[in-house]
Order: sequence, then structure tokens, then C-alpha cells
Amino acid sequence: MIWIILTIVVALVLFGVVAFNKLRTADIGAQEALGGIDVQLTRRADLIPNLVNTVKGYAQHERAVFEEVTAARAGVAQAAGSGSVEQRAAAEARLDKALVDVLAVAEAYPDLKASANFQHLQSELSDTENKLSFARQYYNDAVRTLNQLVRTIPWMFFVGIAGVREREFYDAPTGQENPPNVQF
Repeated sequence: MIWIILTIVVALVLFGVVAFNKLRTADIGAQEALGGIDVQLTRRADLIPNLVNTVKGYAQHERAVFEEVTAARAGVAQAAGSGSVEQRAAAEARLDKALVDVLAVAEAYPDLKASANFQHLQSELSDTENKLSFARQYYNDAVRTLNQLVRTIPWMFFVGIAGVREREFYDAPTGQENPPNVQF
């Protein structure tokens, strides 16, 4: 009789360890995926000064546009460092708008559009946008997995012990569901 009780207790403890590890692993995966978004946002923010400097040479009188880009980049860096998912999305939306403004200025200068440097920067930016889109999807998949565990039996009984909670999905801010469309 004692062996049966001991076996049941050991089985419950082992199940508790497995549940704890499964929840923590899913939470770490979601944290890692959010970091991937930050990496791509930072990469994009780092590409933008080169694009701005290229455009500046052609458009000296567009000072307000360049100042907004600088402010938007600072917002992305701050949100990546300590912001919530919602703050990251808002900072990204501001940077998207600033980028559209820079590209709109560039559209007025045919020589700039033909510049190899400008075309290379556009290509890098496009590549980064694709990677950013993938990073958002990867994060949302990781959050879906975590939230599914947190809400389902038997894992939900171990949420408190594991110190895990549901996470927010990365939703594009209103009007930002699609990447900016700029024609050259």
C-alpha cells in the first residue's frame, strides 16, 4: 500500500516538473520571439539614417521630415529597451510614417531615385521589412502556443507555480496592417 502511495506521489511530482518546464519553455520562446522583433526594428531604424543622409543631399529644405525621423528612431530604441508590445507597435507605426515621408521626399528627385546608393538602401529596407513581418508572425505563433497552454487543463493548474502569464499578441496599430506603399 505504501508503495502505491509513494508511486502516485512520485508520478505527481514528475508531472509537476514536466508541466513547470513546459510552461517556462513556452514563455521563454515568446520572450525570444519578441526580441526578434526588436532586432528587426533596430535594424530598420539603423538603415534609415543612411537613407535620410542620401535624401538630405538632394532635399536640403525638408528639415521637419528629417527631425521626425530622428524622433521616431529614438522612440523605437526606447520601446525596444523597455516597452510593452503595444508601445513597440506604436513606435513602429511612428517610424513607418516617418519613413513614408522620407520616401515621399525622395520621389520628387529623379536623380536620387536613380542613385545606386539609394536603390541599395531601398533593397535593404525591403529585406528588413520582410524579416520584420516574419518576426511578428513568429512572435504571435509563440504567444499562441503559450496562451494555449495557460488556458488549458492540466497546464493551467501550474501557471502560478511557473510564474507564467498570458501574453499580448503583436497587433499592427490601426492603419498599419499593411506595409507602407510608396511608388517610385
